[in-house]
Amino acid sequence: MSLTADEVKKIAYLARISIQEENIEQYSQDLSSIFGLVEQMNAAATDDIEPMAHPQHAMQRLRDDVVTETTDIEHREKLMSNAPARQDGLFLVPKVLD
Repeated sequence: MSLTADEVKKIAYLARISIQEENIEQYSQDLSSIFGLVEQMNAAATDDIEPMAHPQHAMQRLRDDVVTETTDIEHREKLMSNAPARQDGLFLVPKVLD
């Protein structure tokens, strides 16, 4: 597939990039070669190939999703004891926005 100068300009406009007039021919060649490569990849027979999420058949080792922290009042008070400012069981932070 060969792109014309007008097509390159239109692509540049849609991509919101500016290109210099003397570079349009080079962009046309580069983009045409990219589109040629895409056409070659599209021509490959992939009907019998199962899609994969990752190129290696590796499974992530994930831990069980188990609650490890408690929310009892005694534990909360111990954590809140380090806070420089607190009120009604909440951390007080400096005001950032007016």
